[in-house]
Amino acid sequence: MARKPVQADPAAVPAVTPEAAPIPLQRAVGPNIVSSAHLVSARSPELSEFEFGLNTAYNAYSRWVVRCMGAAGVHDLTFLDVLVLHHVNHRGRAKRLADICFVLNVEDTHLVTYALKKLQGLGLVAGERVGKEATYSTTLAGAEACARYREIREQCLTSNMTPGSAENAEIGELARLLRVLTGLYEQAARSATSL
Repeated sequence: MARKPVQADPAAVPAVTPEAAPIPLQRAVGPNIVSSAHLVSARSPELSEFEFGLNTAYNAYSRWVVRCMGAAGVHDLTFLDVLVLHHVNHRGRAKRLADICFVLNVEDTHLVTYALKKLQGLGLVAGERVGKEATYSTTLAGAEACARYREIREQCLTSNMTPGSAENAEIGELARLLRVLTGLYEQAARSATSL
C-alpha cells in the first residue's frame, strides 16, 4: 500500500530570499573543489574553491619554508620565524618592528617580537637601539642561513621552473590576484569587526 505524501503547510514554511536560499547539493560539490560546502555562495562558488586552494597551498608552503630552513641547518623555527628572518635580511638594511609587521601583514606585534627574540637568542638577528626605537639586522650567521636557504630553494623548488615560461607568467598573474584578494579580505575583516 503506497503512502500518501505529506503536504507542508505553506504558512509554516518561511519565505526564502534568493540571497539566503540554500545552494543545491550538486552545485556545492559540482565542479568546485571545496572543504566547506555550506560556505559556498551562489555569488562566487569560485571563491570557496580558491579558499580551499589557499588553505592547502598555505599549509604546503609553511611546511616547505620550515623544512627548507631545517635543511639549511637552522632547526626549530616556526613559519613566522623564518619569514621574519628573511625579511630582516632583505636588502641588508636594518628593520624596525613596525616595518616588519607591515610588510608581512602581521597585525599582532607580539608574534613578531617573540620571533625576533627567538632569532636573537639563536644568534641569527641582532637588535640595536636608535633613539627610542629598536632596529634589527641579520648577523653573519643569519645572512649565511638565508644564503643556504636560497641554495636549497634553487635546487629543490625553482629548478622545476623554466625562465620566461607561460607557467611563470601565470604565477605572476596569480600573485597580482592574491594582492587584490588580500585587499578584499582586509576590507571584509574590518566590516566584520563593526558588526
